[in-house]
Amino acid sequence: FISFSYPFLNMDANQKHIATVVCCYWFVSISMVYLNKTLMSSSLSIDAPLFVTWFQCLTTVFICKGCSAMGNGRGDQSAIKDGKGKERDVKVDSFFSQFPVLDYDSSVALKILPLSIIFVGMITFNNLCLKWVEVSFYNVARSLTIVFNVVLSFLILSSPSSPRTLGALGIVVIGFFIGSSGEANFSVRGTTAGIMSSVFVSLNSIFTKKLLTHVQDNHWRLTFYNNVNALVLFMPLIVVFEGGRVMEGLPTKGMMFWSAMSLAGVMGFLIGIVTVLQIKATSPLTHNISGTAKAAVQSGLAFWIWGNEATGKGVLGIVMVLGGSLTYMFVKTREARQPLLVK
Repeated sequence: FISFSYPFLNMDANQKHIATVVCCYWFVSISMVYLNKTLMSSSLSIDAPLFVTWFQCLTTVFICKGCSAMGNGRGDQSAIKDGKGKERDVKVDSFFSQFPVLDYDSSVALKILPLSIIFVGMITFNNLCLKWVEVSFYNVARSLTIVFNVVLSFLILSSPSSPRTLGALGIVVIGFFIGSSGEANFSVRGTTAGIMSSVFVSLNSIFTKKLLTHVQDNHWRLTFYNNVNALVLFMPLIVVFEGGRVMEGLPTKGMMFWSAMSLAGVMGFLIGIVTVLQIKATSPLTHNISGTAKAAVQSGLAFWIWGNEATGKGVLGIVMVLGGSLTYMFVKTREARQPLLVK
């Protein structure tokens, strides 16, 4: 009875660690989507998605700089006693030691600029998609990411795909069209934004691999440069498209608005942390499976929390998209493990 009622208490330390990390990933990821949906489309916020996204980039920059200052690119110093009873200082890695010294170099920033432009397109269209579509349809609207991954990898990197991979992508594409036709509150602009977001996510993945060497292969340094560049790139867009709404809306907003804005920025930073933690605690395949399961729960909860209308074709589209994505992950993992054939 105790074992059935309290399974967590009967886990060993490693199992508890994995369960905790996975729960943190689910909580942060789902909370970030729901909070961004609130900021993008509720009366709590202002009708300025570009400004909201810009503020999240600003929050990420400050957090990165703060973590860098705390770690200063080094591990913490701790005093221990050696065999003779004398104390000596040793370097002990801490959470903050993973953050390098972050200084903005304009020459490096220019090299990263093409990726930063893609990054701006990715987060902009992602938030616009979330603003215009129902939360339950969000995963379907952005489901073509893996399709564009394969297509663009072939066009840019000349990377071929197996028939099994193409078959899995076919399931995703069919699920996308079935889910779109069954969506009760279908939005053309929202779905278009989802497709554009998928294109930019795929381009971001490809160009990250090509440009990561400019920042010493450090993803936190790349995060810092991308977000600083994004702050500059967003400014003219905000002035042209949202200047009036921002100037009129901000003075009317109080602590609740700024708290939600700050929390969304923190969540955006934390998703990077918990993603890495989940991959380290499990495996890339298990991380992808967890992400797929999380997406299913996220869509299911949306029908209840947001009151989204569920249709048979809409639910079938979600199932096919997630099922096709899961099949794609298994196929790619199996192909990666196959030994190379020597001709």
